[in-house]
Amino acid sequence: MSTGRQTILGAGGVIGKGLARELSSYAKHVRLVGRNPTNVNPDDELVVADLLDSAAVQEAVRESDIAYLVAGLEYKATVWREQWPTIMGNVIEACRRHDVRLVFFDNVYLYGRVNGPMTEETSVNPSCAKGEVRAQIAEMLMNEIVAGNVKALVARAADFYGPEAVTTFVHPMVFEKLRAGKKAAWLCNDDVPHSMTFTPDAVRGTALLGNTDEAYGQVWHLPTHGDAPTGKKFVEMVAATLNASPRYRVLKPGMLTLVGFFNPLVRESIELLYQNQYPYIVDSTKFNQCFFQPTPYREGIQQTVEWLGR
Repeated sequence: MSTGRQTILGAGGVIGKGLARELSSYAKHVRLVGRNPTNVNPDDELVVADLLDSAAVQEAVRESDIAYLVAGLEYKATVWREQWPTIMGNVIEACRRHDVRLVFFDNVYLYGRVNGPMTEETSVNPSCAKGEVRAQIAEMLMNEIVAGNVKALVARAADFYGPEAVTTFVHPMVFEKLRAGKKAAWLCNDDVPHSMTFTPDAVRGTALLGNTDEAYGQVWHLPTHGDAPTGKKFVEMVAATLNASPRYRVLKPGMLTLVGFFNPLVRESIELLYQNQYPYIVDSTKFNQCFFQPTPYREGIQQTVEWLGR
């Protein structure tokens, strides 16, 4: 399906930039919206807008066929509580008013700690403040979908890894450390499986869902390989690809809590350590059966290492 214009709201991150490249094959015009948008494709439309400003969001999505909400906010629970409901409300209203389909790029925080694989049918049971916010805004959107006020879908990803995914914990703690010949680090527990979504798969999957009529009105887990590695296995695979020694240490919760007294980002991450202490398995079977198979971890790691050495 080819459309006239597709718009990315919050286009500055790895997903937004990847989507801009991917959507160029689906749309005649790709519009990038953000506080300081920059071109990804030579002919991108750039719109400066604050998603907290209702009028600005109205203008940003006008004359679009599809809008993708991929914004990232400051990693702080108080900011999320204050800003995410406003942003979601603004985007829903703008898409409703201008008859624009909406794709919301989400994470799995709203499920909380789950005993077993997370699927699209997993109960919403957040274990932390940020998860509560994600549950709130997901409910806002699903209520509007059910009411027939907006045509939308939710695409959820696990933790990221991959080219350009430099804000993930595995980039500085595993890839960069081992590449520099230093000891890597893993969070909490290196002996439980931990799913990760390869960013090119997330981007390709999000664009594909947005351009598939039958995908709307549903929640989808973006393609995430089923063979979730333990921390130990992931470090070993990265080390082997880099021809490095697989040396690493495990950062225990107590140590991270102490560091959190001095480091705000670490402090804000403490509430989500359950994702690293216990099995964290994201099941994307629904997507895999309908669209394409996820990239195996060894292949994704190889592509990431090649990007690092570019």
